[in-house]
Amino acid sequence: MAPVAVGDTLPDGTLAHFDEQDQLQQVSIHSLAAGKKVVIVGVPGAFTPTCSLKHVPGFIERAEELKSKGVAEILCISVNDPFVMKAWAKTYPENKHVKFLADGSATYTHALGLELDLNDKGLGTRSRRFALLVDDLKVKAANLEQGGEFTVSSVDEILKAL
Repeated sequence: MAPVAVGDTLPDGTLAHFDEQDQLQQVSIHSLAAGKKVVIVGVPGAFTPTCSLKHVPGFIERAEELKSKGVAEILCISVNDPFVMKAWAKTYPENKHVKFLADGSATYTHALGLELDLNDKGLGTRSRRFALLVDDLKVKAANLEQGGEFTVSSVDEILKAL
C-alpha cells in the first residue's frame, strides 16, 4: 500500500488511550480530526532514544505555538499497547497538549501505509517516524522519514507548513 500523501483523505481507525479518569478508551481518529486542524506524530516506539529525547519533546515544548497557529489536536501514535503509552506519557509531566495513542496491532499504521518491518531487530512491525498536518481530514503535509532517520518530521518542519 502506498504511504499516506498530501491531498489524501486521512483514513479512519481506532486507537486506545487512558483518559483523565485513568479509564481505557477507544477513540476514532476521525472523531479527533474531523473539522479541525491536527498534527499526527508517528514514532517507531515508546521509550526509544530518538523518539523520547528528540522527536516527541519538540512537539510538547512547542505545543502552545502550534495551538496559536490553529492546531486543535496534537496526537502521538506508536505501535505499543495503551499501558506502555500511558507510562511513556507520564515521563513528560510538563505535557499539556499531546495525546498519546496506542496502535497496539499496527492496524492504523498499516492503513496509513507507514509500517516499518523491524523483525530483524526483534521489534516486529512498527511505524515509520512521521509527522502529518491534517486539516478537516485532508493531509496538508506528510513528512515521512526513511528507516530510523529524524530529518523531516520535527516540530520545526510542521511549523513551516502552517
